[in-house]
Amino acid sequence: MEPSEVMSISCSISDDRLIRVIEILESVYGVPEARSVDPLDLLVMTILSQNTSDINSGRAFEQLKSRFRSYTELLDASEKEIADAIRPGGLADIKAARIRGTLERLREDFGSVDLSALKKMSPEEARSYLTSIPGIGPKTASVLMLFGFGMPAMPVDTHVYRVSRRIGLVPENASIAETQRILEEITPPEKYLSLHINLIRHGRLVCRARNPLCGKCEVSGLCRYMQTRHITGASF
Repeated sequence: MEPSEVMSISCSISDDRLIRVIEILESVYGVPEARSVDPLDLLVMTILSQNTSDINSGRAFEQLKSRFRSYTELLDASEKEIADAIRPGGLADIKAARIRGTLERLREDFGSVDLSALKKMSPEEARSYLTSIPGIGPKTASVLMLFGFGMPAMPVDTHVYRVSRRIGLVPENASIAETQRILEEITPPEKYLSLHINLIRHGRLVCRARNPLCGKCEVSGLCRYMQTRHITGASF
């Protein structure tokens, strides 16, 4: 069989195969539980997490919360004061402006610094509204929808993007936007959280960007990358 034939066959995934991937990942990493998170906190944390480590963004968020008693109080502060509070997270000036602009937009649209109006929106409406706010892209919107409101949305970070293409859940040449669309179409809504979190865990621990630990991978029997790596010598 030619490599192109292997790739063509592997790019089409059946519902049973997807469910099997989810089951294997859950057997290895467990079934993630949804936690109650304040949507505003989550939104700010997601902005702070951009282009930095979890440790640094966590420190920045803690300092922000200790400096300001509420997000309304934060809006009364200058951007410099906000930037000084989030300095450990990096890109403080940019993120301060982004956080302030986002909160001001919420107050302008809803009369207060509040996201509860999203509860009444459909997933399509919520995503459209969130991505209309400067600085909030599809991934940030999906994180907020999934973790803040339990809406069916699939955030695609670097791990989800890499691992889903390697396994063959989406075509190898799929863009990030296409990856999100496909994963949302093929994943049962009740498994969005599980697949998202476990793909990240798998990407960090096993299916690493460089030198993936294929010999220790429980999903290798279903993996397109494993089917083609020895034939083509390709890596992505």
